[in-house]
Amino acid sequence: MSLSAKNLLITGASGFIGSNFLKIMLPKYPKTNFINLDSLTYASNSDNTSDFINYDNYFFHKADINDTSFVSKLFKDHKIDSVINFAAESHVDNSITNPGLFIKTNILGTHNLLQISYKNWMNGPFDLKPDFKNAKFLQVSTDEVYGSIDNGYFTESSPYSPNSPYSASKASADLIVKSYHSTYGLKTLITLSSNNYGPGQHKEKFIPTIINSIVKDIDIPIYGNGKNVRDWIYVDDNCRAIELVFKKGVVGESYNIGVNNELTNLDLVKKIFNVYNSRNKNSQNELKIKFVDDRFGHDLRYSLNNSKIKNLGWNYVDQSDNHLLKLIDYYLLK
Repeated sequence: MSLSAKNLLITGASGFIGSNFLKIMLPKYPKTNFINLDSLTYASNSDNTSDFINYDNYFFHKADINDTSFVSKLFKDHKIDSVINFAAESHVDNSITNPGLFIKTNILGTHNLLQISYKNWMNGPFDLKPDFKNAKFLQVSTDEVYGSIDNGYFTESSPYSPNSPYSASKASADLIVKSYHSTYGLKTLITLSSNNYGPGQHKEKFIPTIINSIVKDIDIPIYGNGKNVRDWIYVDDNCRAIELVFKKGVVGESYNIGVNNELTNLDLVKKIFNVYNSRNKNSQNELKIKFVDDRFGHDLRYSLNNSKIKNLGWNYVDQSDNHLLKLIDYYLLK
C-alpha cells in the first residue's frame, strides 16, 4: 500500500494526535518519508516520538512553523510534496488568558505553511509544477469551529460560529486554507474531528485529569453543572480517518470526523469511574466531584454528522470501554 506523498511534512507530530498518527503511518508506509516539524512547546512531548528513530523513513526538525526561512529550507532539502498540519495551540483555557499565542500559531503559522507550499509546488495560480501534481495540504481542525448546537448536528456546510479564541483561531485558519484552494488552486483538505482521547494526551486535558484524579482519590473538577455534551473519539480512529481523507478525499472539501458517542461531562466522569472499578475491583476510591466556575464562552454541545466521510469508506465500531481500560492501565503505569 502506498501514499501519494513521497516526502510528507507532518507539523506538530510530537503532540498528542500527530504522534499517534505517525505511530500508525510509519510502519504502514515505509516508502514515504515522514518529516516531523515541531517546536516542542508545552503541548508537545519528545517521549511521544522516542521510538520513531528506529524507522529509516522518519526525520525530526525542531522549529516553529512561523520560521519562514527554516521551513522554506526544509521544503527544499526534503523535497516536501505534501503537508498534514497538526501544529496548533489547542488548550481553550490558555486561549482565554493568552489569545495572541493562538493567533500566531494557528492563524499566522498555518498561513506561512500555505504560502511556502504554494511557492514550492506551483508556478502560479492553478499551475502546479510537474513534480508536484499530487501535492496536497491537509488541515487538521476541530468541531469547535462550528460553535454550539442545542439539537441536531453540524454538517460540513454548517456556518462557522466559534466562541473561544482557540476555536476562532482554528476557524480563521480553515478559511485561509479554503481560500488557497479557491484562489490559487492549491489542493487542500480539511478534517474536523470531535474530542479526542488516548495515550500521550496532555495531562491538563479532561480525560487525563479525570483518570489521574480517580487514581489519586481526589476531587475531579467539572465546569459549571457538568451538562456540557461532547462526542468522544479514540485518537487512533481519528488518525485513520485523517489517513482516509488524505488518500481519497475530494480536494477543496472538508470532512467531519465524529462517532456519535455523546456524553455529558458528568456522565463521562461516571463512565470512567465505573470502568476504573471494573479493572480495580478492590479499590476503595470514591467518586469525588468538585463543580467549579464555568469557563467563559463555554459551548454547551457539539455534534457532527459523519455521513460524508462514511461515503469515503470509513467505518467506526464503538470500543470505548476497552479503550478506556487500556488508557487507565497506561496512566497507572506512568
